[in-house]
Amino acid sequence: MTKNHSTVDRTPFVLSLWPDGAPGSEAWQQHEQEDPTFPPFGIRIVRNITQPTLIAYLPDPAIATGAAVIIAPGGGFHFLAIDHEGHEVARWLNERGIAAFILKYRVIPTPDDAAEFASALQARFGGDRSIMRDLTQQIIPLALADAKQAIKLVRQRAAEWGIATDRVGMMGFSAGARVTAGLALDFDSATRPDFVAPIYGALWDEIQVPANAPPLFIALTSDDSLALGNCLTLYSAWQKAGYPAELHIYAEGGHGFGMRVQGLPVDQWIERFYEWLKTVIP
Repeated sequence: MTKNHSTVDRTPFVLSLWPDGAPGSEAWQQHEQEDPTFPPFGIRIVRNITQPTLIAYLPDPAIATGAAVIIAPGGGFHFLAIDHEGHEVARWLNERGIAAFILKYRVIPTPDDAAEFASALQARFGGDRSIMRDLTQQIIPLALADAKQAIKLVRQRAAEWGIATDRVGMMGFSAGARVTAGLALDFDSATRPDFVAPIYGALWDEIQVPANAPPLFIALTSDDSLALGNCLTLYSAWQKAGYPAELHIYAEGGHGFGMRVQGLPVDQWIERFYEWLKTVIP
């Protein structure tokens, strides 16, 4: 019999998205790596992901709401900022009865050696933007396929985990927000998210809002030049198409704030998301 984690064991557990291998990256030879204090950011990161997974956090059944959020950390499609844009978000949502699933999606292959990786990252982020865009365009379809598979997997096992199939949405940060928005722009009946929250996202392509687009929540800061124009464009597209959208722009906080506490109003963005979520899911 399948073990019911929602009633037996609330310890986070890992689910493979593609048990038979992730399509499109079968020939990849890199090995997944974790760096607990990656400079210059001083954060824990995960990179060279070849076997995408979900890290599942299920809430106490006594407070479970039936809602689920798939969380896509950011990292410029080169790594995942797994804590302040992943685990910390999942724990916060869990405390409020929301199931959370951290999506470890495929990212751009990088050198195994830490010094070589740091050098490559500096060159790509600070160099020719067209090179970075080309690399991003190559990886986005794979990351989006992982997001779609994640939606399917959560819904397939929703009854087991106490989740309502019409309360499954996605939140992403920076590059993860790009994946989240990509899902909101390209879905079918099996992969449509019930809500989306791209947080300080960037690198949108031309936006064509689909029919039956999900409710949209955006949060960012006005001192984030990387995301500001993109987020305003996305919000405006939703507004013009007549679909629910909410936008929060804080004065300060920069790019990549996630769950960091800075002593600024932006620290409360996730409270605003929680309030909004209660108004858009049945």
